[in-house]
Amino acid sequence: MVSMMRMIVLLPLACAAADWPAWRGADGMGVAAGPAAPTHWSRTEHVRWRAALPEPGNSTPVVWGQRVFLTQAVKSEGRRTLMCFDRSSGKLLWQSGVTYTDPEPTHPTNPYASASPVTDGKLVVAWFGSAGFAAYDLDGRPVWHRDLGKQRHTWGYGTSPVLDGDRVFLNFGPGERSFLIALDKRSGKTLWQVDAPAGKGDKFGNWSAEDMFGSWSTPLVIRSGGRDELIVSWPGKVAAFDPTTGRSLWTCEGMGNLVYPSPLFAGGIIVAMGGFSTPSLAVKTGGSGDVTSTHRLWRLPRSKPLIGSGVIAADRIYIVDNNGIAESLELQTGKTVWTNRLKGEGEDAGVWSSPVLQDGKIYVMNKSAEVFVFKAGSEFELLAKNSLGETTNSSVVISGGEIFLRTHAALWCIR
Repeated sequence: MVSMMRMIVLLPLACAAADWPAWRGADGMGVAAGPAAPTHWSRTEHVRWRAALPEPGNSTPVVWGQRVFLTQAVKSEGRRTLMCFDRSSGKLLWQSGVTYTDPEPTHPTNPYASASPVTDGKLVVAWFGSAGFAAYDLDGRPVWHRDLGKQRHTWGYGTSPVLDGDRVFLNFGPGERSFLIALDKRSGKTLWQVDAPAGKGDKFGNWSAEDMFGSWSTPLVIRSGGRDELIVSWPGKVAAFDPTTGRSLWTCEGMGNLVYPSPLFAGGIIVAMGGFSTPSLAVKTGGSGDVTSTHRLWRLPRSKPLIGSGVIAADRIYIVDNNGIAESLELQTGKTVWTNRLKGEGEDAGVWSSPVLQDGKIYVMNKSAEVFVFKAGSEFELLAKNSLGETTNSSVVISGGEIFLRTHAALWCIR
C-alpha cells in the first residue's frame, strides 16, 4: 500500500471510502480505498449498467454517494455540460452547463470539456475552458459562474479544478494566458492569482503544436512539515504555494517545457513527471526559495513519453507511457526497476489513462478500452486484461467496490 507518511489533505470535509470526489480520487494521488474492485469483466459480464453519451469526451467521472458526475461537450449544439447519473441505475438525473459558440482551438483527440469535475458533497465545480468556471449544487442548480477569459492552445486544455476547504484552485492554461488561481468556492470570487511561466507563440502571436510549451497538470494540495503546500508542475519548474495566500514557498528547477502529468507525493517527496520525453524530477518538500541545489533528489533528462499521471505504492513509482509501456521506478533514486509492454488486442494500444492503485493492484486503461490489472511489486505480474471494445482517453475510477469507465460512447459501471 501507499506509504501513509505523505499525510495528504486534499478535501478536509469528510467523504466516505466509497467516494471518488476528484479526478485522481480523494487524496489526489490515484489511490482507491474501500471494498475491493473486481479484476475480471467484459462487455457482458459484471456490467451493472451502461449509459450512452452524446459525443466523445476525455474527462473522468467523479463519484459522491449515489451520484456520478461527468463533464461532456455537445459540440453540435455549442453546449458544455455537467451531467449527473444515478449510481444504482445509470439513469441521467440532470444536466446543467453553458452554451459557448465562439471559435476555440483544440486537438481532434481532445474534445471540449476535457477537465474532470470536483465535488465536496455540497458543490460540484467544473471548468469549461473559454466557456468559464462554474459551480452547481447537487441538484444541478447554478451557484456561480466565472468568465476567466480565453483559453487558447492548439491542443486545448485538460487540467481539472481542485477543492481544498473553502477554496477551489485551477491551473488555467496552457497558452498565452496561463496562471494559477484560487477562488472562493461559495461565491466564485478571486482570492489570489499567480502567473505561470510565460512561453511565446509564433511571430504573429499564435500558439501552435510546434511550440511544445505549457502545463496541462492538475495541482496537488499536501500537508508536509506542519504546513499545507499547493504543488503545481509548470514548464521549467515545480512550484509550491501557500494555499491560503498564494505566497511562493519554494521552487525547483529542471522540468521541460511540456508538462502533462500531475505531481505525486509520498514520504516527504514530490515527483513531477514531464510529457513527450521531457525531464522528470523528485524534490523534498519543506524548503524555502529556490531549492534546486538543496532539495532535488534526482532528475531524468529524458523520461518516457507521458500524458497520464503515475501512482506511488510503497517505495516505487508506477507509470504507463503513451505507447502502452508500464514502468516501475525507485522513489528515492528514479532508477528503473522493470518495464513491460501492455499488449492489447484492440486497434490502439496507446495509453492516456492514469493508473489507479487499490490493495496492491494497479488498474490502467488503453485507448481501446482494455483495462490491464497488474501487481504493484518488484516484478511485473499481469493479473487480468478486460476489454469493452470501445475507444477512450479517460482513466479508471474505483469507488465502493465498483469501477466506472468513461469511453467515447458511454459511461460504464462494473461490479
